[in-house]
Amino acid sequence: MSEQGVAPYGSWRSPISSEAIVRGVVGLAEVVIDGKDVYWLESRPGEGGRNVVVLMTPDGHTEDVTPQPFNARTLVHEYGGGGFTVDRGTVYFSNFADQRIYRRAPGGEPAPLSAETGRRYADMVVDRYRRRLITVREDHAGHEPVNEIVGVDLETGDERVLVSGNDFYSSPRLSPDGRRLAWLTWHHPNMPWDATELLVCDLGADGLPENVERIAGGQDESIFQPEWSPDGTLHFVSDRTGWWNLYRLLDGRVEPLCERDAEFGMPQWAFGMYTYAFVSPGCIVCSYSERGHWHLAILDTESGELGPLETPYSSIACVRAGESPGEAAGSVIFRGSSPTEAACIVRLDLSTGLHEVLRRSGDLEIDPGYLSVPEPVEFPTENGQTAHAFFYPPNNRDYAAPDGELPPLLVMSHGGPTSASTTAFDPRIQYWTSRGIAVLDVNYGGSTGYGREYRRRLEGAWGIVDVDDCANGAV
Repeated sequence: MSEQGVAPYGSWRSPISSEAIVRGVVGLAEVVIDGKDVYWLESRPGEGGRNVVVLMTPDGHTEDVTPQPFNARTLVHEYGGGGFTVDRGTVYFSNFADQRIYRRAPGGEPAPLSAETGRRYADMVVDRYRRRLITVREDHAGHEPVNEIVGVDLETGDERVLVSGNDFYSSPRLSPDGRRLAWLTWHHPNMPWDATELLVCDLGADGLPENVERIAGGQDESIFQPEWSPDGTLHFVSDRTGWWNLYRLLDGRVEPLCERDAEFGMPQWAFGMYTYAFVSPGCIVCSYSERGHWHLAILDTESGELGPLETPYSSIACVRAGESPGEAAGSVIFRGSSPTEAACIVRLDLSTGLHEVLRRSGDLEIDPGYLSVPEPVEFPTENGQTAHAFFYPPNNRDYAAPDGELPPLLVMSHGGPTSASTTAFDPRIQYWTSRGIAVLDVNYGGSTGYGREYRRRLEGAWGIVDVDDCANGAV
């Protein structure tokens, strides 16, 4: 290692250039497992931002499932997400240009399933028992968009309304035996992290809902990711205690699985968001956030024991569980990143604890000597409250600052506003810290990851609470 030079903060030379930051980067999202095959979505700037469904087979072979010019992106709720699903090798996806549903059979070419009506579709699930696709549909033909849950016939493309009447719908989930359907709904002016309802119904002989029942939710409760276990028990995430925790419906009663001051859910800005999956009927692999740091764990649903799964990642999303390529007990697929490693699709073998990177979001390799590792900080803010942030000190292996000199500080405020900064590798931050400029990435009041009360601080105070917190963090 060469001897460090002495130079003022902010004047250090860095190998992290703006050109290097954007070169060869792809977005990674929406993992889907189909048997032993793994699918994910890649957003490719080099192809005009086209979203491509990618398949990886058990032997490690990858291929693009959606060829040019198809773009697997939906505009339901404008933010989209949940734009594709897979069943027995057949991929169903929403195409950005016309918002129609297309079907791509193994080895075939994409063919339209839905009619050319301008309607939008998202959050699809295949109903094998009735040969249909259950999906959220959004119709913009009238004065106001109309949201419904519909069934789309897999042979004819004919559509049948299953659920309607409310302003918004998401997360239609079919029970393993095909007899029950669960979904989320909410109304203007609420957002899904404010007030949602979880409803369940039986499906009659004609495939239509019967005996609709509200299981959870209301004006002061946010529900996230309803999911059926392999034995048909309904699970979901609720913030009824002030924190997004896991629950299940058992014998007609809602019971908590793991009460903890931690977030097992996240704000549903888009469809297709997952923080947990079932390894077996009584075993859940889940991600959760504490003080902005994400963890991966195994939850025993009978004992409530939460056992950590060791990974090098501090930001974890898109959690799915499925079969291993070999004869192992099972594997977890997720998107992970850390302060020093960019986002990647990862497979974790549950029998060995070993993890394998299936796809990286970019080929940018930076010597760790130029990277800053953030520290979580808390600081006092207005009205005697506490705010949160991540502090990135300047770091460059080639330089040291003159004795007694303090670095300039760049204060960052994430978008959203109901979003959160994480410790995921961000070359835009490292661009500054490697040049001798400290960064404070603020999770101001209104951010997620710190409970419902913290999340609600910004209500009616946009441009006040967030600005105060950023200013107080700087001093």
